[in-house]
Amino acid sequence: MSEAYGAIKPDEELRAPFRDWLAEKWSSERPGLTGLELGEFQLPKSGFSAKTIFVPVTYQMEGLSVSDKVVLRIENPEPAVYPQQAPGLDVEIEIQYRSMELLEKTGKVPLAKPLGYESDPSVLGQPFFVMAFAKGDVMTEDPAYMEEGFFAEATPEDQRLIYRRGMQMMVDFHTIDWKDAGFDWLVAPGEEPTVERQIDVWESYMRRELRNRVHKDFDIGIEWLRKNLPTDLEPALSWGDSRPGNIIYRDNEVLAITDFENIAVAPKEIDVGWWMLFDRTMHEAIGKERPAGEPTRQEAREIYAELAGCPTPDTFYYEVLGGMRYSAIVVRVMNRMVDRGQLPADQEIWINNPASTALGQLLDKGGLR
Repeated sequence: MSEAYGAIKPDEELRAPFRDWLAEKWSSERPGLTGLELGEFQLPKSGFSAKTIFVPVTYQMEGLSVSDKVVLRIENPEPAVYPQQAPGLDVEIEIQYRSMELLEKTGKVPLAKPLGYESDPSVLGQPFFVMAFAKGDVMTEDPAYMEEGFFAEATPEDQRLIYRRGMQMMVDFHTIDWKDAGFDWLVAPGEEPTVERQIDVWESYMRRELRNRVHKDFDIGIEWLRKNLPTDLEPALSWGDSRPGNIIYRDNEVLAITDFENIAVAPKEIDVGWWMLFDRTMHEAIGKERPAGEPTRQEAREIYAELAGCPTPDTFYYEVLGGMRYSAIVVRVMNRMVDRGQLPADQEIWINNPASTALGQLLDKGGLR
């Protein structure tokens, strides 16, 4: 993998080169395809890593007119949102596409089908990949899923079923043998895929992004995590962003899981803690009530234990680790927005946000500050 190259072309300049690239690729993969045209580009409401564009396409195939949609994801020119898991892993688009191809081969989790990757930045200004569009429902952060959307409108019974099926995806993900599946490239040479390794990765990342600022709760959390390191945990394939918002549903069934830029080889407990930390950021950290069918945090732990066939876990340590990671990501994203001129340099969102609030709540709960 290589460093970012230059600016992404404006949308109007993307259309012709992307159509030509896709037409050439599909002409070899789909003999008989002609007349490929692109519809109006559509942008999702959220996302901080790669630029994502939904692209309607039409073409003729063996005399029939076909209408479809693909997803175009383009690397941003700035340094990656997530920290490097190993040297050279600095192009998030490539990490994600490579992971999706390997995940697809395992057959363990449902995915939007990967359709092609392009490393040459001369095409669109940055590396990019294309995947099939999975049309379905998502538990969004904004608007909050418990207040608006398919989950809020579901019956309590269906809400619990939706939640359970989503958590099953995390459990299924952890059944993938990372060595057999070909994910050894995520482990840095000479390093062991431990919790301590992840703490090292994320602390180094946060120190760089703080730019001489002080995040007291982060410092408290790091010190406590290091003093209380768990031992004898088995490494697993870690999704890295295991949360309801990265699961696409259709008719309350899971259609696909998404977002693997932060994939790693690390103990699965980190993913479980991330799921629980995200739950806190969507409830206690922002003062939102749970709908009747959404499990409490303890009920969620019990559901996980049932699905994974293990004792009900104590997730506190990994929630603190998740709070540290999420706080670091927010600092990185706010830095990017300041560097782009989208926020003033003296913005305080980097320290005043749901991730930092959730971390502070956890430290208070554990009597750590």
